[in-house]
Amino acid sequence: MSTFAASRHASSATAKRPATADTAGGPKAAGAAAAQAKKRVALGNITNVAAPGGRAVGGTGKVAPPPGSAKLNSAISAAPLKKPSLASARSVSSVRGSAVKSASIKPAPPLSRYDSTAQKHNVPPPKVPTVLDVPSRIPSLVPCSTFVSPGRSGDSVSVDETMSTCDSMKSPDIEYIDNGDTSMLASLQRRANEHLRISDDRDVEENKWKKNAPAPMEIDRICDVDNDFEDPQLCATLASDIYMHLREAETKKRPSTDFMETIQKDVNPSMRAILIDWLVEVAEEYRLVPDTLYLTVNYIDRYLSGNEINRQRLQLLGVACMLIAAKYEEICAPQVEEFCYITDNTYFRDEVLEMEASVLNYLKFEMTAPTAKCFLRRFARAAQACDEDPALHLEFLASYIAELSLLEYNLLSYPPSLIAASAIFLAKFVLQPTKYPWNSTLAHYTQYKPSQLCDCVKALHHLFSVGPASNLPAIREKYSQHKYKFVAKKQCPTSIPTEFFRDVTC
Repeated sequence: MSTFAASRHASSATAKRPATADTAGGPKAAGAAAAQAKKRVALGNITNVAAPGGRAVGGTGKVAPPPGSAKLNSAISAAPLKKPSLASARSVSSVRGSAVKSASIKPAPPLSRYDSTAQKHNVPPPKVPTVLDVPSRIPSLVPCSTFVSPGRSGDSVSVDETMSTCDSMKSPDIEYIDNGDTSMLASLQRRANEHLRISDDRDVEENKWKKNAPAPMEIDRICDVDNDFEDPQLCATLASDIYMHLREAETKKRPSTDFMETIQKDVNPSMRAILIDWLVEVAEEYRLVPDTLYLTVNYIDRYLSGNEINRQRLQLLGVACMLIAAKYEEICAPQVEEFCYITDNTYFRDEVLEMEASVLNYLKFEMTAPTAKCFLRRFARAAQACDEDPALHLEFLASYIAELSLLEYNLLSYPPSLIAASAIFLAKFVLQPTKYPWNSTLAHYTQYKPSQLCDCVKALHHLFSVGPASNLPAIREKYSQHKYKFVAKKQCPTSIPTEFFRDVTC
């Protein structure tokens, strides 16, 4: 049992899950022993004292699935794959052969020499006319090497489709250009001028960013990110009103910024960081959506803002809040027994449910809370609208920076929308250090000027810089994977130019 629950060892020893009833030495017993060996130790050292390996005990290892699921997976993986017999294969082929023979629709001949419409609609190719069937104004058949294909007309048959003596024929436009027909060239030029709109702005090249020196903020137009009316998930007609409502609601659903100093006596910011680092591993193990993790942290901080709790029950509060958030966000939320299991059965099922009820009653069942992830999706879309940065790298890097902010208690003084905007600012700076990170589109949709982001961006920059040396590596390891484009391994400049925080009128 972990040191996190040492005080409960005597009372909960009898509540442990019974050992498997399999006989010793059997394959099931060996599988259970291997699963138990891989089982992650529950959150232990809540005092953030580094273990001999240089890492807090509570943050090591992985969360193992319940033993039942491990046995099920091993049984499925060990089952041999049954191959069909030769007799069954022959019977299947015979049935397929009879079906093909009885089919009334025969395969169409190759359509390489005919119009593409015949291939689309399965229409038999037109009959190749003889010389007598061709209108009199079409010239007689000539060799392919010297033949020039005329254009298609509405009342005549195209010669290159019906009278060609070779399989590959040059297009009429290319033939006219090669033969120097000035009338066709003039016609093509006139049609191009009618359909193409060429910008008269000759200063576009002067506004491009220089690579070797910081460039000033680009005074550009505001890109519309709510112009996709075909995707119902984007809610283009209501998106602006929705985010205005979220900006108003974030001030009402925020936790206190000084509850560690005024309310809590047995819990400190270091213990909170260890708990959240462990919950990140739990969310990754159960493949929970990011919103579940953000809501979990929001519920924890809001509950701690008005309820004193001791350190022995801090992990109980964490799993209860994640249970509530999973029920709110997930399609298939983990069961209560699974949350008991990942705590090494430190807490009974009834204790988790009791804590869940306590959290719900204190929060008055107001589970909808704007988090940094809500605003991050909106701001990332605005950043990608008029930007050349790789879309996935920018989104994953901003998500990594925003999740780092969950560990820091001091960052609760910033609203979630400000943290999301600062994460976008820092992500754009890391990807392109010499380019001004902000533009008029971001200023319009985030409603933040660069000067308003200065303090928060510098705090996030410090977290990003000291990340590899942190003893809470769950978030860094998560975003060091290939599916997140290894954004946690990116190098960040040591300082951000001061001119990047200057407000420029757009």
